[in-house]
Amino acid sequence: MSGSGFGRRFGPIACAGAMLVGAGGAEVSATPLTPFRYEAQAQRHCPHDRVVWLDFRKGVYYRKGQKRYSQGFDGSFVCLSEARDSLYRRSLLGLR
Repeated sequence: MSGSGFGRRFGPIACAGAMLVGAGGAEVSATPLTPFRYEAQAQRHCPHDRVVWLDFRKGVYYRKGQKRYSQGFDGSFVCLSEARDSLYRRSLLGLR
């Protein structure tokens, strides 16, 4: 058996897997999420952005004026742009 034994022995799936491993050079970087305990701290961190309440357990954020803004133990204040970049979605519930 000469040179082409890999393709016959492992088939096209192994070849495709080897190509995927080699293509790992393109990295995606997201904006880091910086959670704060207090709203004023978050506003100082991002003075030109809105501050939202991020519920880590539900994966949603609430804007000021919504019923669940700053409520719960599984949340934190963050900048709106960071929440969106980290793929958290806005809550449509609890609007006043």
